[in-house]
Amino acid sequence: MRAGSDRRYLTATLVLLVVFMAVEVTLGIVSGSLVLVTDAGHMLTDAASIGLALVAIRLAAQPARGAYTYGLKRAEILSAQANGITLALLVAFFAFEGVRRLLHPRPVEGGVVALTAVTGILVNLVATWLLSRADRRSLNVEGAFQHLLSDLFAFAATLIAGIVVVTTGWRQADAVAALVVAALMARAAYGLLRDSARIFLEAAPRGVDPEALASALLAVPGVTGVHELHVWEVTSGFPALSAHVLVDGSQDCHAKRGEVERLLLERFEIDHTTLQVDHRDDVVAVTSLGSRLRPEIDDQDHPGH
Repeated sequence: MRAGSDRRYLTATLVLLVVFMAVEVTLGIVSGSLVLVTDAGHMLTDAASIGLALVAIRLAAQPARGAYTYGLKRAEILSAQANGITLALLVAFFAFEGVRRLLHPRPVEGGVVALTAVTGILVNLVATWLLSRADRRSLNVEGAFQHLLSDLFAFAATLIAGIVVVTTGWRQADAVAALVVAALMARAAYGLLRDSARIFLEAAPRGVDPEALASALLAVPGVTGVHELHVWEVTSGFPALSAHVLVDGSQDCHAKRGEVERLLLERFEIDHTTLQVDHRDDVVAVTSLGSRLRPEIDDQDHPGH
C-alpha cells in the first residue's frame, strides 16, 4: 500500500516538474536568460531522480532470484549516483557559461525572468508538498526533495535577477543568479555522490557508530565478546548487520540471540541481522585444539623438515 501511494505522489510531482521545465526552457531561450535555463537544468535532475525512484520502486519489488540474493534493491543507489554525476556535469557547464556572460553580457528580458520565477516558486511549493508525502527514506526521493527545497532559493535568486534587470538594466544580474543556482546544484550533487558512495562502499548507516554498537552488545548481561562485527546498508533505509557473539557458558545461546536482536531493533533500528552466538568456552576449546593440530599438519605437509 505504501509503495502504491508513493508512486502516485511521485508521478504527480514528475508530471508537474516536466511540464514547467519545458515552459521554463522555452521562456529562457526566448528571453535570452541563462538563469532560467539553469533553473530548468536543476529541475531536470529533480525530474530524473523522481523518474529513477519510480523505476527503483518497481525493481525493488522484484523477488530475489539467482545470483541477486537481495533482489535489485540497489537499483536506486545506482540511479542516485548517475543523477549526482549528471548534476555535477551540468554545474560545470552552467558555471562556465555564467562566467562567460559576466564578461560578455547578452540582452535579457527581465520581466519574463521575474514572472517565470514567481510561477516557479508556486510550482515548487506544490511539488515539495507532494514529495513530502512520499517515503523519504529512499535516497532518490530524499535527493529530489532536497533539490526542490534548494530550487526555492534558486527561484528567489532568479526573481531578484529579473527585478534588477528591469529596474537597473544591469544584464549581468542574470549571470550572477545563474552562478548562485550552479552553486546550489553543486551542493546537491556532492550530497548525492557522497551518500551513494557510502552505500556502495558499505559504510555504516548514518547515525550508527559501530564502536557504540559494539559497546551496547557487550553491555548485554552474559555477553563476553563480539567479533567480526559488520554493519552496512543494502540500500537506503535497509540497514543490515552480522556479528559473532560470545556468551558465558551458563547462558542459553538461542535466548541470548533473541535478546541481542531486540536490542538492535529497539535501539539502532536494525532488523536484518545475521548473528552467530557461541559459548565462549566452546570457542576457546576449538581454538586450542586447532593450535595443537597445526604443527602436526605442517609436519605432514613438509616431511623433510
